Amino acid sequence: MQYCTLGEKQASRIVMGCMRIADKSVRQVEEVIVEALQTGVNMFDHADIYGNGDSERIFGVAIRDLEIPRKEYLLQTKCGIRRLEHGKYYDFSKEHIISSVEGSLKRLNTEYIDVLLLHRPDTLLEADEIAEAFEMLRAQGKVLSFGVSNMSAAQMQYLEEAGVEIVANQIQFSLGHTAPVDAGFNVNTYNEAGVTRAGDALEYARRRKIALQAWSPLQYGKIEGTFLGNEHFPALNGELYRLAETYGCAPSAIALAWILRHPAFTQVVTGSASPNHMKELCKATEITLTREEWYTLYLASGKKLP
Repeated sequence: MQYCTLGEKQASRIVMGCMRIADKSVRQVEEVIVEALQTGVNMFDHADIYGNGDSERIFGVAIRDLEIPRKEYLLQTKCGIRRLEHGKYYDFSKEHIISSVEGSLKRLNTEYIDVLLLHRPDTLLEADEIAEAFEMLRAQGKVLSFGVSNMSAAQMQYLEEAGVEIVANQIQFSLGHTAPVDAGFNVNTYNEAGVTRAGDALEYARRRKIALQAWSPLQYGKIEGTFLGNEHFPALNGELYRLAETYGCAPSAIALAWILRHPAFTQVVTGSASPNHMKELCKATEITLTREEWYTLYLASGKKLP
């Protein structure tokens, strides 16, 4: 396992995402936590809305029962999305941020959160108000570091100018969702791919040394499903399986290695709740794809270079 500096801690480059554990038993969650830790994963990603709080709650019970010392793992959670009867809205108010953290601390059975992310941009946000909330939480020892998720360069800059120190930005990136790099390839063209959908988040993060965390690393679209073994991606799967044989690993590990090969992407957040799959995915940090292999996979995903 490879590690990176995230805030005040050394974090694994593979992060166990806990969005899908709400419907698992405590025993099942314990098994995947143990497997993750044994393969070198020391960071777990949550959000207060995952399973309406049940993902944090079941993890909190499992990690407590396993009696793993708190210093041996990092907890990251997100806040800012609130439910409506027929939808949702975003809330970055000081009151909501603080109350969300209090709820997460209780559900996770912990005294502090290593990294707190603002989940999705709230257009009504007040940067100074967020800075006040973060400073209060830091002073109380309840949150050590802060970051964002799904934010553009301009949105991050606005927060930083108000004194918010951002250590990470979690954005969607995979061979099935290449938006963060597409526009960079198509500068000064009339190609549709030249539209900047990621808001220069990639370049800004590299300049500011903000860790980019890739979510849904094996998915295409938003909720369509995985591209692995998918009949709609024959060329991509052909290349993934070919490289998997070359490197002696699972195709899923190649897909994650493709993300980690990009200098801007520090971590990958998995969505697996399977111990065996977690073990397969962690092999990605042992693989360094060549430049030719990286571009071959990009083209096999259906993309074109100008």
